[in-house]
This record gives sequence, C-alpha cells and structure tokens, in this order.
Amino acid sequence: EHEALTVYTDQRERIVDSQEGERTSLRTQLADIELTQQEIMPLMLRMIDRLEAFLATDIPFLMNERTQRVTLLRELLDRADVSVAEKYRRVLEAYQVELDYGRTIESYRDELDVDGTRRTVDILRVGRMGLYYQSLDGRYSGYWDQAAENWLPLDGNDRLTIRQGLRVARQEVAPELLRLRIPAPAPEAARP
Repeated sequence: EHEALTVYTDQRERIVDSQEGERTSLRTQLADIELTQQEIMPLMLRMIDRLEAFLATDIPFLMNERTQRVTLLRELLDRADVSVAEKYRRVLEAYQVELDYGRTIESYRDELDVDGTRRTVDILRVGRMGLYYQSLDGRYSGYWDQAAENWLPLDGNDRLTIRQGLRVARQEVAPELLRLRIPAPAPEAARP
C-alpha cells in the first residue's frame, strides 16, 4: 500500500507541476493578447485612413457605396459589443472588396452631368483601368480621364464598343475582347 501511495503521490506531483506550467503559459498568452489588442487598434485605424486616402485618388466609381463602407468601418471600431477579431475581419473584407474591383468588369446606372445636362447613364467599369458612360439612348458616351479628373466625350466608334462592354458586364453576351480607349498617363520621365 505504501508503495502504491508513493507512486500515486509522485504522479499527482507531476500533474500539479504540469498544471502550473499551463497556468504560467496561459498568463503569458493573456498578457500577449492584451498587448496585441492594444497594437491592432491603431493598425486598423491606419488601414482605414489609407483606404479612405486611396478612394480619394482612385477613379470615381460607386463612390457612395465605397465611402459609406469606410464610414461604417470607423463606426464599427467604436463599438464595444463587437470583438477585435470581428473588427479586423471587416477591415480586411473591405480591402478584399477593393482588391476585387481591380480585376472585374461591372455596369451600373448613375446620374452624371453630360454637356451641362443631368442625365441617367449606364456606367461601365473595366477593372481600375477604365471607367466609361453611355446615355440610355446611346447618344452620349465618354470616359473618365484621371489626369484631367473629368469626364471626356467619345466619338461614335467607341459608343458601339461601350454598348458591347455593358452587355458583357451584365452577362447578356459571352465575354469577348473589347477595344476600349484606356487613357494611360505618360511615363514620369516624358512628362513636361
């Protein structure tokens, strides 16, 4: 019996030592979590600031939706009922949405000032490379010139291509090669 109790006591001491090690490890992890949470909040704020600055310099598509997303993220960071992990996930999700805009084609309706008249137009976005409009009657077409920060008109040849691009974006026809005018800025060395 004495021998059995000695073995039992030794085993219990090893279990207690193991539990002490786990307790120390958990305390360290809790301290690290606290530090991580203190560091992640400023990181998320910087990420939202950079996203907002990016929107200010990007081509102006879906601006209400995109700026509202940034506003909602700022409000989310102030909420106590949302975990830090969920806040971080939502910030990363906003970045993913912006990333996806760069590799997709899309069409939507919007109001633009065309030749001094407010018109409802179809907008065609081709990644982040080109942003085009066409009036609903097809008479007016144009593109966003990033350098001029203005909508510029296009001639009749481009109208058909924009119409076809709108149909592709709406998935009314199979994807095909579109020959759209995409204004590219001159290389830095060639600029006056």
